[in-house]
Amino acid sequence: MRKGHRPSAPASGRPRFWGRHAVLAAIANPERTVRRVWGTREALAALSLPPVLPVTIADVADLGRLVPGDAPHQGLVIEVDPLPDMWLGDLLETGRDDRRPLLVLDQVTDPHNVGAMLRSAAAFDALGIVTQDRNSPPESGTVARSASGALEFVPWVRVVNLARALDEIGEAGFWRIGLTGHAPKTLADTLGQTRPALVLGAEGEGLRHNTESHCDELARLPISAKMESLNVSNAAAIALYAAQAR
Repeated sequence: MRKGHRPSAPASGRPRFWGRHAVLAAIANPERTVRRVWGTREALAALSLPPVLPVTIADVADLGRLVPGDAPHQGLVIEVDPLPDMWLGDLLETGRDDRRPLLVLDQVTDPHNVGAMLRSAAAFDALGIVTQDRNSPPESGTVARSASGALEFVPWVRVVNLARALDEIGEAGFWRIGLTGHAPKTLADTLGQTRPALVLGAEGEGLRHNTESHCDELARLPISAKMESLNVSNAAAIALYAAQAR
């Protein structure tokens, strides 16, 4: 462990995570390669780190320059490699014998929302989440912080073509339910005893027509007429709770 000068810029392609929950979860994940750690003396004293891991003691001001804006780093910042890619077929095979819900996101690009949905997926024991590779955020400090550690253990599959992925999900025995405000049925009407794949669209635009056409049913959350819609991460949390509470 050494006293650092001003921290260097991040290596290309390597995200930086910050905050106690995100950092400790990444360090504890055997699938995650942590390349470097920065921290205050107080924060580092509470960690048990491998001796081969480069660790730099930094003050609060230096840590603040490693993270965007006023991000709450809580005295810890790490640089990591992204997790290995996961294939959709492998995820579907792991859930072949259970009824855990699957979360499918259609062009949800806000990293705060994706992180919050990872956290909800962990809380309600979802099988995992599926996103389109081109229209979803990469692993980042914002996603990791919003996920509060769930990024490290909730399977996240990125696919090239969401419509083809929905076909594969349907062939695996999932009932694909697209959540949209214009659906005549509520989510409770459509869940039944299915293995649900809950499909949510981006805020504002909602589900694309092609995505809706690859769902088995469309459903809405029965919210008050006083509000037009919910934040997509809130909608995901409610839908996952409903699926678990059947």
